[in-house]
Amino acid sequence: MNNTLIQILKTDIKENLRSKSFWVYSLLLGGFVAVMFATGITESQVVGFVGLSRLMITFIQVSMVILPIYVLISTVRSVVGDRENGVLEYQLSLPISFSNYYWGKFLGRFFVIYIPVFIAFLGAAIWGLIINLDVPWDLFFLYSALLAVMVFFFLGLSMFLSSVTKSQEMALSSAFIIWLFLVAFMDILLIGMMLKMRVNPEMVIGASLLNPLQVFRTGSLILFDPKLTVMGPVSYFILDTVSRTTFIIYALAYPFITGLIFTVWGKRYFKNHDVV
Repeated sequence: MNNTLIQILKTDIKENLRSKSFWVYSLLLGGFVAVMFATGITESQVVGFVGLSRLMITFIQVSMVILPIYVLISTVRSVVGDRENGVLEYQLSLPISFSNYYWGKFLGRFFVIYIPVFIAFLGAAIWGLIINLDVPWDLFFLYSALLAVMVFFFLGLSMFLSSVTKSQEMALSSAFIIWLFLVAFMDILLIGMMLKMRVNPEMVIGASLLNPLQVFRTGSLILFDPKLTVMGPVSYFILDTVSRTTFIIYALAYPFITGLIFTVWGKRYFKNHDVV
């Protein structure tokens, strides 16, 4: 990375560290882990999993609710907000390229969003060692990677929306609508489609696996429950079609590639249009 990109990265991180929402978000994640330990969740057992494995799957499921909406709301205003406030025009009047500004913003946001999640997750593992719990390090690293690619996808989507929208209100509205659609498409819309149109169930399940949220949810479950017993008959289609290892690779690669496409698409729009 060149010096200009590093400087923008540092500036964006410092700006976010001064934000109250960042500290509320960080304390919420850390406090949730502490509450799970305090309530004895590591002593409960689900599908043969107990201890830290039980805590990890709960943390992942909660993160699936918190992270997407937080990433969208906190990031979707970054570029369009700078444009409306006149900050973008000032920064681009300096010897800063469009690419350095855009990637500096992207990397800065990824750092301040993902690091608190990882620290909370790592803190749970360290505390587990202190109280003599077995730490499943393979699950720890795989879950950490899943969280990273989910943040990456929604961050790429947010940067794209922030580049193409004309106002912060439009950016926020677009982000909220997309989030609602992704959440609804996991179950409600798919079930309704299958019942209303009598669509082939395999086609419906295949379509659902184009939803990054559904991919993340299924990927986290397949690590926790290799036979996907909690998903019912759907598990037969998934595991008969691909192996567990193949699906884990897909769960990591698909959100990352999709997020990268949105990021690059947003950067091209930002560079080639009158963004100021």
